Amino acid sequence: MDEHDAAGEHSTAVWAVFGDLMSGLLGAFVLLLVGVMVVQLQLTSSLEDEVKKRQAEEQRRISLEQALAIPLASGRITLNNGRIGISGRLLFALNSDQLQPEGRALLQSLVPPLHAYLGARQEMLMVSGFTDDHAIRSSNSRFADNWELSAQRALTVTRALIEEGMPSALVFAAAFGSEQPLTPNTSEAARAQNRRVEMAPVPRAEPRQAAQP
Repeated sequence: MDEHDAAGEHSTAVWAVFGDLMSGLLGAFVLLLVGVMVVQLQLTSSLEDEVKKRQAEEQRRISLEQALAIPLASGRITLNNGRIGISGRLLFALNSDQLQPEGRALLQSLVPPLHAYLGARQEMLMVSGFTDDHAIRSSNSRFADNWELSAQRALTVTRALIEEGMPSALVFAAAFGSEQPLTPNTSEAARAQNRRVEMAPVPRAEPRQAAQP
């Protein structure tokens, strides 16, 4: 074999190695490109889901505001992040669970719009009782503590809603005592704000399928 043939074979081998290297780099680039496209698609899908979620929440807020437009305009209730707030002073006397006439009338006015709203969305109403941070000390009180008072107030409101026409399957009670205050309990005005009842639409639990024998 002369020097020219040896040089040709060496050149061919070099180009073969170079071709294999380029093929490998091209394959890696394609894989990288595919990976980037997959990540972009996932991000786009996640963003679209988040946008749809935000739009649904906004529509839900608007629908609830429309349903409760009259009591909201009167200032007898508040609406914050889907939670309907009612001052404890409007519903109950201090340390009492006996519903006052004005509170009963307000609950009666809330039943029709809330019933229609819940029925259209497969949701139910959680009625929550809250108190301030003052411990119950009166010997005449039949409540052991704020937990018991808040629970009984929530039950009283729940029963009143049912008596005024709300289906019992669409409402339930919860108690929070002095937890989750609206504002720090630093004054009597602040404590009055924290003595409240809130109502919030929540998703209705899906019925379980009967077990197959």
